Amino acid sequence: MPHFLLEVGTEELPADFVDNALKQWHDRITKTLAAELLTPDAVETYGTPRRLAVLIDNLPPRQPDREEEIKGPPAGAAFKDGKPTPAAVGFAKKQDVPIDTLEVRDTDKGAFVFVKKTIPGRDTREILKQLIPGWIGSLEGRRFMRWGDGDLKFPRPIRWLVTLWDKEIIPVEIVNGSTTLKSDRITYGHRILKPGPFSIPTAKDYVSALESVSVLVDRAVRQNIIQRQIESVADLLGGDAEIPPDLMKEVINLVEFPTATTGKFDTEFLQLPPEVITTVMVTHQRYFPVKKFRELLPFFITISNGDPNKAKIIAAGNERVIRARLADAKFFYTADCDESLESYLPQLETVTFQEELGTMRDKVDRIMEISQMISDQLNLNAQQQREIESTALLCKADLVTGMVYEFPELQGIMGEKYALVSGESPIVAKGIFEHYLPRGAGDEMPESLTGQVVGIADRLDTLVSIFGLGMLPTGSSDPFALRRSANAIINITWNAGLNINLGQLLEQTGADFVTGHPDKTSPAPLLKNFFMQRLQTLLQDERGIDYDLVNAVLGDNDRELGDRALADLLDLRDRAEFLASIRENGQLDTIYETVNRSTRLGAKGSLSTTILDPASTIDPAAFQQSSESDFYNALIALLPQTLAAQSGRDYKRLVDGLANIVPIVSEFFDGENSVLVMAEEPAIRDNRLNLLGLLRNHARVIADFGQIVKS
Repeated sequence: MPHFLLEVGTEELPADFVDNALKQWHDRITKTLAAELLTPDAVETYGTPRRLAVLIDNLPPRQPDREEEIKGPPAGAAFKDGKPTPAAVGFAKKQDVPIDTLEVRDTDKGAFVFVKKTIPGRDTREILKQLIPGWIGSLEGRRFMRWGDGDLKFPRPIRWLVTLWDKEIIPVEIVNGSTTLKSDRITYGHRILKPGPFSIPTAKDYVSALESVSVLVDRAVRQNIIQRQIESVADLLGGDAEIPPDLMKEVINLVEFPTATTGKFDTEFLQLPPEVITTVMVTHQRYFPVKKFRELLPFFITISNGDPNKAKIIAAGNERVIRARLADAKFFYTADCDESLESYLPQLETVTFQEELGTMRDKVDRIMEISQMISDQLNLNAQQQREIESTALLCKADLVTGMVYEFPELQGIMGEKYALVSGESPIVAKGIFEHYLPRGAGDEMPESLTGQVVGIADRLDTLVSIFGLGMLPTGSSDPFALRRSANAIINITWNAGLNINLGQLLEQTGADFVTGHPDKTSPAPLLKNFFMQRLQTLLQDERGIDYDLVNAVLGDNDRELGDRALADLLDLRDRAEFLASIRENGQLDTIYETVNRSTRLGAKGSLSTTILDPASTIDPAAFQQSSESDFYNALIALLPQTLAAQSGRDYKRLVDGLANIVPIVSEFFDGENSVLVMAEEPAIRDNRLNLLGLLRNHARVIADFGQIVKS
């Protein structure tokens, strides 16, 4: 079967657009072909800085014929006295079928006229001709532009278009104002190595044909070549290359024919903090650093898209650039170190955090206050509190240093360096850096108590302040990264085992916000709901806990369970993971039916969900069957087990106790001495509902079993 090639040639595309565009293409092209009943063997995408391409293998030459059933007018309107009316004649004419092929069938809405017709399959080339403009025009991304006098938008101007059906050109036109671009078989080779037009003989020859003009269209091939070249060159330099994944992903889409070149810089720059040098190399210049035994060497590796024979000229140019950048960094570092980190605090008053929230210095004051709240909850000693106070005070000071102004990526990193130069303790310096951690999903977590507490305080201030102004995240819009901040607070707490009461912190900080903004209301209720959503997502998506077990520990609009969750995030996590473990080992099944049934029936009573002691709520004189007395005595025996499990968070002990009571409750429900729970006499009915409510309450020490779905 035929192969089809589409190539869109452009000026150099933004590197981050290439992968994104090809993924969009693969998904959209696969779906649109399926909608046309066309199923190829494969849809392969290719991309370089100057082209996006898709090669579709073994497309059917035409659609299959298909049977289609079409509903027409009601039978009563289509036929009178057995003869067709104008409605039937018009319907048959519209569908291009003889009148005698119409059928009358009964439906839920009465009898209607139907017709079956065979729809002949269309030529695939005609379908592609219609689909191609949509494939190109549907791509989404950042920084789209117009060019010429037309309204067509694309990340860069489109310069050529290839549409091949095996050897045949499928004629397609792209109109952009007064300019019309017509498809052909002409592509263009490497801009430097093999410039000029080049004719592709057939669609299936695409990859090899482009390789002959020094263009490697397969991104995986380019990545393998780049990886091997970097490792080989680093070995010759006597070290190992540092290959950041994000940089590799970017460089792949910056070259069509990669060539590794080396460069060096003056050893005097090695006196700079290594993070400064690697930031200059990786973030600003897209160079790969070289290390030996984790120590930077005065070399770097670049991936060139130019002529390999001009490697020395390319290297010399790269060296001039990095020498200038490192010289700037050295100047800033020296100048910054001449002042203590604390001396930069007044300059924070010139930096606005948010118009209604004041300056960065104001934010630092709030971070210090929240850090003190957290310290009080953790019962920290005086030394720990002093370290946290110093960390909070200095955590943003490096933002106004020359180095961070020039290289914003170094915030926190330089704060740690300058704190040490200023004579601060290592634990304070480390906290300044670590309070930014984690910077995203999968990032390292803060190890120091200073970094953990100040990091939580910083994020909590942002959440309370932004929510307080009513600037809530909506859909995919989250300009202040509030979801990421909430996730970080939860993950820091879990990872570090911090016994904080988040609900109380939200209430306190919400009240403080209102004090500073009397015209606003406390954002605490909204933030509590927001954190409950984040907890649900983190437990399900990151920890892989079943949705019903997560609902059981968080509660479904259950304020008591919600408040408990926010009051103790560690206990919440432990209960969720415990439920997952007893579902896995089968112990949940042994108690599920009884506890779930008791929970559902207990809800019909009026017993508070916090009561555990049977003696305070049950009237033994109202018992009519021995099963009631047995149930009561079992609850009396269960009480100390539950209290011990509750105080020590030994939930297995509680489950074991629930398992022991299951046969007794089963007798209460279904045995020889079973009872009718919903008895007519109110006192007897309430007594029995309270027995079930008590069992529900004991189980609620772990979770709301009414939310759990049977395994």
